[in-house]
Amino acid sequence: MNSLSSHVLDTTTGKPAANMQISLTAPDGETVSSITNADGRCKEWGEITFVAGTYSLRFHCKEYLLNTHRESFYPHVDIAFDITENGGHYHVPLLISPYGFSSYRGS
Repeated sequence: MNSLSSHVLDTTTGKPAANMQISLTAPDGETVSSITNADGRCKEWGEITFVAGTYSLRFHCKEYLLNTHRESFYPHVDIAFDITENGGHYHVPLLISPYGFSSYRGS
């Protein structure tokens, strides 16, 4: 069974990005929204079953960056990734600052 989590870290402050909205789009086009907790983590995706296919996470970072840094080059960050059949747990972190971001497959 596949599962998905995410974590947003603010590389400028060195702290988690709490209360950031994240939208997940499944291969069939279904979209659900969630929000990062106080530790910048998110693993609640409603009733989505993670079948094989291409997914997309949209991190709505503008409000967070404006509130925290008073500036934001990015209104949002989209990360597309593939989930394979029986791929296990997928963790997609986002490292964000007002003028840069990075991601990788975490554990």
